[in-house]
Amino acid sequence: MPLKAVLFAAALALAVPAAASAAGPVPTWRTVEPDDAWVIDTSKGRVVVELAPEIAPSAVERIKLLTREGLYDGLEFHRVIDWFMAQTGDPGNVDGGKSSHPDLKPEFTFRRGPQTPFAAVANPYGTVLGFVQSVPVQGNPDAAMARASDGKASAWGLYCQGVVGMGRGEAEDSANSEFFLMRQPYPALDKRYTVVGRVVVGLDVVRKLKTGEPVNNADTMVKVRMLSDIPAAERPTVQVMDVRSAEFAARVEKARTVKGADFSPCDLEIPARVK
Repeated sequence: MPLKAVLFAAALALAVPAAASAAGPVPTWRTVEPDDAWVIDTSKGRVVVELAPEIAPSAVERIKLLTREGLYDGLEFHRVIDWFMAQTGDPGNVDGGKSSHPDLKPEFTFRRGPQTPFAAVANPYGTVLGFVQSVPVQGNPDAAMARASDGKASAWGLYCQGVVGMGRGEAEDSANSEFFLMRQPYPALDKRYTVVGRVVVGLDVVRKLKTGEPVNNADTMVKVRMLSDIPAAERPTVQVMDVRSAEFAARVEKARTVKGADFSPCDLEIPARVK
């Protein structure tokens, strides 16, 4: 095995999710906060996204605003590319359209602090790989926090399957209402587009959407709501496997054994259930 691969494998072995805390073992299942659960009912079925305000607070706030204004209801998935992503959120159902609200500043990276809900899965080459809630991320290791004036370290979301990003034009500060859902991993997008969350239920639905550029007779978002806005009598409970749990740690170890030096957070699926 080449020396680089040996060193990489050794680095991977240094990090596993914490399966317990001072309070005892972490429960297997974590309930997604209703105000961070974005429910997209499409013509192919339901998709639930866990939004990540820790990573992109302004973009997440915009998504919630537009959802509650009803802008997304009935819009088409106007650009869907197999083995890549499904794009929607344009009021005119074509690329480049926007809401009436101002464009957003880029949130390609964020500051990860001791209070950020982060679970590491590997530490290759002086960086750290892991998850903020359900979103895969990469960034500087914890040691960088001690050297920073704000006590935090730089990090960014990874465009694995299911990750949701804000669309934009050529200008980095042109994101507005469009968004896209990854059908497969595409690391070339990392640190170039704002990550807002990840599909936790319905990735199979995203992959069933009709493809095209543009799409003929496109699938639509029939109704888009925040889970917290759904009447209590109709509101499901969405749970995901906690990335800090012993059960998830076992999944990490299995994936690392199989993938070796090629291991990535994109190799890990996070089980979910709806009650």
